[in-house]
Parts: sequence; C-alpha cells; structure tokens
Amino acid sequence: MTQVGVPREFTEGERRVALVPRVVERLTAMGLEVVVEAGAGEGALIPDQAFVNAGARIGDAWAADVVVKVAPPTDAEVGRLRGGTALVGFLAPRTDPDRVRALTEAGITGFAMESVPRISRAQSMDALSSQANVAGYRAALLVAEHLTRFVPMLTTAAGTVPPAKVLVLGVGVAGLQALATMRRLGAHTTGYDVRPEVADQVRSVGARWLDLGIEAAGAGGYARELTEQEQAEQQNLLAKATTGFDAVITTAQVPGRRAPVLVSADTVRGMRPGSVIVDLAGESGGNCELTIPGEVTVVGGVTIAAPLNLPAAMPEHASELYARNVLALLELLVNSDGELRPDMDDPVLAGACVTGPAPRAEVA
Repeated sequence: MTQVGVPREFTEGERRVALVPRVVERLTAMGLEVVVEAGAGEGALIPDQAFVNAGARIGDAWAADVVVKVAPPTDAEVGRLRGGTALVGFLAPRTDPDRVRALTEAGITGFAMESVPRISRAQSMDALSSQANVAGYRAALLVAEHLTRFVPMLTTAAGTVPPAKVLVLGVGVAGLQALATMRRLGAHTTGYDVRPEVADQVRSVGARWLDLGIEAAGAGGYARELTEQEQAEQQNLLAKATTGFDAVITTAQVPGRRAPVLVSADTVRGMRPGSVIVDLAGESGGNCELTIPGEVTVVGGVTIAAPLNLPAAMPEHASELYARNVLALLELLVNSDGELRPDMDDPVLAGACVTGPAPRAEVA
C-alpha cells in the first residue's frame, strides 16, 4: 500500500498544512495510507484526532512513499527524506537551484506545485492560483486596516464621505481577487496590467481599466519583462495616475526574476498622507521602490505594507484549497489500485517534475 506522509511545517510563519481531513478521506478511499506527523495541523487549527477520524494515522510522515508539503524543504528536512521518495510541494525551482540540486543528490523525485503547467486540464492542481486568491483577499483587508479613511461611501447627518479610490497594479488571480474584495467593501476600484487581454476580467468585477498604452503579454499567461525604456515610460505614467488614489495594491511579478518596480520613491512622496500601499511582491523584491519585505513602514505619511507568505495568515481555507490541489496531483501519481505509478509522459507530471529519478515504485 502506498503511503502518503504529511509532515509538520517548521518554516517560520508557515501555518498551513498540505492535507486536510476531508482530503484524507478521499485518499484512503483510493487505497492509500496517510501518515500525519503529530501536530501537523496545529497551525491551521486541525487537531491530530481530526486526521485520525478521517482515516489517517499519526506517525513518521518522512518515511512515506510520497511526502506532501507546503513550504520548500529545509536542508534538515531534505536529510530526513529517503532516497526514492516522491516529494510534492512548493519547491522554488526557479529561485533556489541549490535546493533542487540537494533533492536530486538525495535521490528525491520532486513535483513542484508552482511548476504545474497552466493548462485547462491542470486547473484543479493550480496551487499558485488558489493561494493567490487568498493573498488578494487578505491584501484588501490590509488596505482597510491601514487606511486612515473609510473604504465605502457613508451618508450621515454630518454629511457624505466619498468612497476610497483603490488602484490594483497587476491583475492576475491575486489582483482580481483584491479588486473584487475592495469593490465588495465599497471602494471605487481601478485595475492596471501590461497584458491588455485582462481588461475584460477587470471590468467583470466592477472595476475600471487603466490603459497606459504599454503591452507586454508573455507565455503561460504571465507578463514578459519590460525593456528599460518601457519600464521608465511605465513608471512615469503610473506616477501621474497613482497620486490620485487612496490605496494601491501591487501584485506584479515575473517568474524567476526580481519583481518590477512600478511605484517609485517619488510617486510615494506624491501620494496624499494617510494613503496605503500593500505590496504583494515583497518576496521577490517588491513593486514599490521603498518596500521593505516583511515590514510595515511609513514614508511621508504613506503606509507601505509588504507582507510575506500572506496565504499563511488564513491557514484554514488556504490549507483546504491547497489540499485539493495536492489531491488532484496525487490522483495522477497513483493508479486505480493505489500504487505509485506516475506516467512521466503525461505533460502535467512532466512539467511539474523538477528533480530526481523516477519514484521508488517505478524503480522496482
């Protein structure tokens, strides 16, 4: 019987867990044995007994045939994996080649959730999108928390307070969710992206589209990196537009590269005191020139928040969504008898596999 191990996450600030009891029930029904490390669900408020009730057992998750994680493994965690093990999780293959090398040397077959191809058939495994939804929602709440003004329009006996004006730069999944959430909170919302094809998506959530005339559509649904001339033009045009907003949420990232700087220091200084910038690209350098990753700073009365690993701040639903993504990938890794038999000719598995030989069951 193939074992699936769920270890406890020890990365600082990581409260998510790779599987939840509802998904454990699905896996056991497929003929798999699920082994959960004691305390693995504590950060997501899931007690060990809930996993046991779902059919799992508490034990050594690192000895399983397939180990499923959220955060990339630390050096110590790589050392706990047995050769031939299949590892599923966020593995940072574009930004941490040393980790990929360590997994390869340890004989681990790594399936990176962020490397799952962005094709229709793999939508149920798209962990980047599921977690980006959480981040976008949470970013809107951070705006409301730090803004010194009301978000919705209020009509009172003392007069009418106009709604906040919010600009979202980069309207992928996180940006669209941020726009939709700010709209539900009552703000006037505007979205901007260098990919003109997302304009209709922006309008579909009730937001206006900011057109600067700069287009940079890339492969796989991502934006390409702008040239230096395009970056300079973009910053100049955004500087003129941004100063009229009460809050700016930035989400723009280019896979494997430093995040583009969209909000310059001069732009921040031109914003009205009390305004807010929530920079979701802090982990890759930030979209704001004055961003300090992981910190909340105030410059000239403008609050700049650059939270790291924002989905971990909502561990219950973030874990539930991520677990469904993992389940969909595991369904490709095992056959109808519950045996670990991945078809590496499958474009989804081939795209997600970033390191190592074939898993243990394949070697036999």
